[in-house]
Amino acid sequence: MSEKKPFEVARETLKQLTTRKLAPTPLNYQNIYNEIAGIPQVPQFPMDTLRDIAKALPTKTPGQQKHRGLLEYAIDRMNWEGVKTALVAYGGFVPASTSDAQPSGSAPALTAEFMGQIGRLIEYALPALGTDDERFREQTTGLLKALKDPASDVATLKLMLVNYSHRLSFAAKDQAEIKTVLLKLLHLVFENIGELSLEEQWLKGQMDALMTASAPPLSLRRLDDVERRLKDVIFKQKEAKERTVAAQNEMREMLASFIDRLSEMTQSTGTFQTKLEESARLIEQAKSMKDIAPVLKDIVGATRHMASDSQTARDELSAMRERASRTEEELTKLHQELDRVSSEARHDPLTGALNRKGLDEAIDRELSTVRRKETPLCMALLDIDNFKKLNDAMGHATGDSALNHLATVARESMRPQDTLARFGGEEFVILLPDTPLDRGIEAMTRLQRELTKRFFLAGNEKILITFSAGVAQLAEGESGMDAIRRADQAMYLAKRAGKNRVLGA
Repeated sequence: MSEKKPFEVARETLKQLTTRKLAPTPLNYQNIYNEIAGIPQVPQFPMDTLRDIAKALPTKTPGQQKHRGLLEYAIDRMNWEGVKTALVAYGGFVPASTSDAQPSGSAPALTAEFMGQIGRLIEYALPALGTDDERFREQTTGLLKALKDPASDVATLKLMLVNYSHRLSFAAKDQAEIKTVLLKLLHLVFENIGELSLEEQWLKGQMDALMTASAPPLSLRRLDDVERRLKDVIFKQKEAKERTVAAQNEMREMLASFIDRLSEMTQSTGTFQTKLEESARLIEQAKSMKDIAPVLKDIVGATRHMASDSQTARDELSAMRERASRTEEELTKLHQELDRVSSEARHDPLTGALNRKGLDEAIDRELSTVRRKETPLCMALLDIDNFKKLNDAMGHATGDSALNHLATVARESMRPQDTLARFGGEEFVILLPDTPLDRGIEAMTRLQRELTKRFFLAGNEKILITFSAGVAQLAEGESGMDAIRRADQAMYLAKRAGKNRVLGA
């Protein structure tokens, strides 16, 4: 019997729907069509059920949040393979195959090597847990001693590990709270310095940049950046303070000199006035020119002395005014330089791209344009492939040069209206205004091609720098950071798919 053609199967399917008195729904049609055509019945994708499961998953850690987001992403696209990958990553284990499974009775006993590895794991974690809790230290010492003793009873070790894990959770939580409180105190200090300097906009800008740089999640690289910026602020503040104090002292000296000279002039003027009155009285009493001559001589002498004092006072006041003008010019130049330093606080010092503070401001500007003109806006998140491997193999200086290379090529490949920002570590964000999703993906693909043409030179060695990227178009009512988070999820999928790829969110 020859196989039925598709139109014959479709016609028979419609007859069976009528015969069986079934509602002509897509599901009923598909089931009967598959039955007549001999196609295996594939269960419908349980999207609602899987979404309920995803919502029930805890998101207490950043890793759980990321993997649940990937699960929801796969469910929305009805991708079974993506669902499987996300669930395995969320659980943090790879399930063993049935053929590898062994009955519990044949499981190997806990070895001394395994116990020693647990001990080393505890020792490695101790520096992050502090040394303030004496009871915790004693418990740690006792457990480590028992783990290193080959004669220790397994049941006793298990009980000690259970008790220690509870204590460890408390210690870890305390350290996390301590770090959070210290960060809050640090932010309060930054905020207070900024508020106390209302007229010093350069310092306010530095404080804003420091608050951004010290925001979680922290890394050693970001902490180094905070330290460098803080030292820069302290140096600039000290320089400004010293110059301001010197200017204030100069002004005090000039004001004191002015008051002294004014007092002398007043006294001199009073003496001159008295001398004139005395001379007028003597002239009235004079009976001959012989009596008037000495009086006129005294008047001429007093007038010359008065003129000389006035000229001296005028010269001194003029010098004071010139000195005050020079001081004002120096302070103006100093504040202009500090304003320049403050503007640089919006940029990443290594690559010259915007930092997180500058990115936030750029996003606000672009969102304002989107709302006003109703134009599309894409956000791309780039992550250099195998960056840790490059750092470990060739050193951090080479890694920094690679970041600079990517930033340089990106700037030269972008449009004037596009914005490049360093998002953290080896991650960059590019804002693409007036760009729909398909064109945003094309722009990132062009940048990848450009990098293949321009090798990164590490000494005499040519290294191909590649990146994985996710691109998200801003949705209506969506915040900029939410769009970047969607781009981050797409970038993660691009990494999982083999790297050096661009995926849309």
